Amino acid sequence: MNNFIVRTITGVIFVAAIVTSFLNPVAMAVLFALVTGLTIWEFTGLVNQHVEDTTINRVICTVAGVWFFLSMYGFCSGIVHSAVFFAYLFTIVYLFISELYLKQKNPINNWAYTTLSQMYIALPFSLINVLAFMGDKEGDIHYNYVIPLSVFIFLWINDTGAYCAGSLLGKHKLFPRISPGKSWEGSIGGAVFVAIAAYIISQLSPITAQLSPLQWIGLGLVVVVFGTWGDLVESLFKRTLGIKDSGNILPGHGGMLDRFDSSLMAIPAAAVYLYAITAF
Repeated sequence: MNNFIVRTITGVIFVAAIVTSFLNPVAMAVLFALVTGLTIWEFTGLVNQHVEDTTINRVICTVAGVWFFLSMYGFCSGIVHSAVFFAYLFTIVYLFISELYLKQKNPINNWAYTTLSQMYIALPFSLINVLAFMGDKEGDIHYNYVIPLSVFIFLWINDTGAYCAGSLLGKHKLFPRISPGKSWEGSIGGAVFVAIAAYIISQLSPITAQLSPLQWIGLGLVVVVFGTWGDLVESLFKRTLGIKDSGNILPGHGGMLDRFDSSLMAIPAAAVYLYAITAF
């Protein structure tokens, strides 16, 4: 089958799955717990295969990351007590102490990449729950899919807008050392499209009333900037390992890291941005 058709079909299914899952909190939790697990499994496999003298525990890293995501879901939704995180902390401590007995060639590398699997993948995905669950003045917690879904919508629009603008106007390379295909013109074009989309979303009252139009545009631009950095970070990771794609689980789109690279920086940035504008 033509690669364009395969890529298109995979993209449609991918977008439909994410949009649909956000309509229900349980479906969201199930999908992104799965995404978290698959992405960490892919990451740890790449590290074990391509980083010399490094062997990290793929199973425990993956289970720990999924547990952290589900713990954040339970805590942010008010279902469970914060004590649920103790099991996760114990697991991380175990992964460090276990290196004392495994007699690996480079335990420091093992520690570093084990921690990176949690900080780079598990934590960002878990912060989706911070974006999705909000408390009101009475202390009641409500699920609102608009903001976390909008982060992904902004990323998709930015990718499309940057590609179109870059193809037509791109002359000045954004980061040629890591990603020769990106241009300043494309990045600016993507940002413009996202700003327009953010304003349109801000008018969909009352579900978006918690943010003003200017704050929505600010959120969109934060997602653009950090989403671009997320893409570049994953590109640097792949270049360092000497690989083209992180995997092949998504036909026509590569691996899980290839598909979610932008979101791994955009989600934490969005959470910090929203906290900042509500705290000050």
